[in-house]
Amino acid sequence: MTVSTSNQNLLSSGEKIIRRRLINQIEMPPNRLRSIVPMFGGGDRYVETLNEILAFVDAHQPTTDELVGWHRGNFSSVSSRDSIMRRVSYLQQVEFLDRIDGQWALGTAGEEYHPSHEIETLLRIMCDRNVGLRSLLYALSAGSLTIEEVSEQQLDTHPELGWSRGQADMAKQRANWLRSMGLVEKHGDRYELTGEGQQFVDDAVETWADTEWTSGEPAEDFTASTYQTVTHARVVDPEFRATVLSRYGTICPVSGVDHAGLLDVAHVLPWSEHPDHRADLANVLPLSKTHHAAFDRGLFTIDGDYRLRLNPSFETKSDVLRRTIVDRAGERVPLSDGGINPDYFEQRNSALEWY
Repeated sequence: MTVSTSNQNLLSSGEKIIRRRLINQIEMPPNRLRSIVPMFGGGDRYVETLNEILAFVDAHQPTTDELVGWHRGNFSSVSSRDSIMRRVSYLQQVEFLDRIDGQWALGTAGEEYHPSHEIETLLRIMCDRNVGLRSLLYALSAGSLTIEEVSEQQLDTHPELGWSRGQADMAKQRANWLRSMGLVEKHGDRYELTGEGQQFVDDAVETWADTEWTSGEPAEDFTASTYQTVTHARVVDPEFRATVLSRYGTICPVSGVDHAGLLDVAHVLPWSEHPDHRADLANVLPLSKTHHAAFDRGLFTIDGDYRLRLNPSFETKSDVLRRTIVDRAGERVPLSDGGINPDYFEQRNSALEWY
């Protein structure tokens, strides 16, 4: 829709945001940012500093020199123009800020977030535009992590991040952004979810299911949308899926299938019956698409000792199914390191008539 110059001034702020979102959907590159930049003021004040920057820009539409000067005036230890502009550039990439005719103004994300300062809005913006924040929250839902473990988790789940093993700085920025939002807290050298962080995890696995994202997997791998169409399986957040696969080395522990595009995220306690466990990493494992279907139909199960149990009525002429299921009945499945709760298997199995 074309709007004349005279009518542009009559648009409400809400209409402006909608128009800029539509433009953004067309112009915004599909790849999210791999580097997350810290804000000045301390590791638990990133959001507070962001709010102050947005308020200053919104009120004054400063030039670059004025924005640099504001930083120097508000943070006594900050003087390097390059250091300041690195942060300003990041805020521009995330679209909190925009530069128009030599002056800084609120960008699309800034216009959406600044009026309310709602953490839910901020988290969605940051997750939309940055790789790894959601998967870190999922990983922390399984237990606290040191910053070194955060770094390893991020690289295992998102190999395209590409930083060196053992490098903690990039992992720390991710953890601190989540700390500043009140979703993660630090105790000693370990990071863990707050109640608000756990609530996000509980909701996100379904809420973010339509997110288009790949994790450096082969190009023929499925996106979230094609994954749903092809398999008719329950679709989960792609970052949750990547988190699950990375915990098992992208290998189905039953069949040995090791191609990400051929693996599903299988829930031990069924999705529809146990919504509180949809994003519980102790309730999920990667299975090949065939083995996922067989598992869901009760053709085989796994007991509390992680041993494979076969439905007595299951008959097959398939060499693959005989080799990976029938002939392995009673064998231990390598799940203990994956953190599956054995009680979940027992609870599931109690509903199987043949078990």
